[in-house]
Amino acid sequence: MTKGLNKISIIIPVLNEAENIDRLLRHLTENSSSENVSEIIVVDGGSSDRTVETIKNFTLRDIILISSKKGRAKQMNVGAKASTENILYFLHADTFPPKDYDEFILDKVQKGHEAGCFRMQFDSNHWWLKLTGWLTKFNLKVCRGGDQSLFITKTLFNTIGGYNENYTIYEDNILIGELYKRNQFTVINQKITTSARLYKKVGIWKLQYHFLAIYLKKWLGASADEMLAYYKKNIT
Repeated sequence: MTKGLNKISIIIPVLNEAENIDRLLRHLTENSSSENVSEIIVVDGGSSDRTVETIKNFTLRDIILISSKKGRAKQMNVGAKASTENILYFLHADTFPPKDYDEFILDKVQKGHEAGCFRMQFDSNHWWLKLTGWLTKFNLKVCRGGDQSLFITKTLFNTIGGYNENYTIYEDNILIGELYKRNQFTVINQKITTSARLYKKVGIWKLQYHFLAIYLKKWLGASADEMLAYYKKNIT
């Protein structure tokens, strides 16, 4: 049993994730303690497949399913507002944390770390994706991304103002940037596994090029709308 009163609310934004969501919910349930993870909140952005039905049919534990306007920033903010615990854990639907992920998170919080993520590995053996995963061990802002998941105390999340809903893409990096400004970020030395499905769909080198271009555009002062337009033109 975990010491103290810290408990975790997991928040998962989804949109047409019928292929992944049951496996993820099962994984989260089987690899953590309900004493630590008191609630799993899935925020649907208007799925048109069997996502909602799949969640409603999940039987291993109760899942809180709520609806929101589409957009991960909006969905995650809605989930955070609905949460009742003092630690928020934001997770993409195609990303699977390590066994006992709850204990790793709580250990960091109890040691005074208010925000952080796991190291990451892709479900791919391609050398470039293995390299990018290896780089996530370093506690540098340039090595961060939403696929590594994010834990944060609710107090700190609210102090920052949550996710910036002006950003349809890059919303994770904006919030993480705020955490680095405050020197409030740590990396848990355990690996989370995320899907390389977008790399497979777009192409590894093409997608990496466009991700770098988006990063540089933001660094050079591009607006949220300009970054989204670039993403829609070149990636979706």
